[in-house]
Amino acid sequence: MATWFRTYYEDEDLWLYFEADDEGWAVRQVEVRGRDSRPVTAASLEEVLHLRDHADLAAMGRYERQYGVLAEGPMDGWQDQPQAAEISAEEFERLWAEARQALGNSA
Repeated sequence: MATWFRTYYEDEDLWLYFEADDEGWAVRQVEVRGRDSRPVTAASLEEVLHLRDHADLAAMGRYERQYGVLAEGPMDGWQDQPQAAEISAEEFERLWAEARQALGNSA
């Protein structure tokens, strides 16, 4: 079962939002800068895997410049991070749509 949650990275003033699969791996990730609420990341594991399997390094580089880099590894311990909280699927979907629109939808 998927889990949606947020944490706050104070050093960078970033809100990090994740959709994690039942094994705790990031499926989608949104990062929003705190001071101006500007999205800086909206990356998807499905898209990254597709590029890895069907494109070249240049395509992956373009994707990462446009949408950022998806967290790797299980998201264990997120509950212990600053301002961590579960969020609803609907809230994540809203943030995802806003971030993808802001970063461009041409992946």
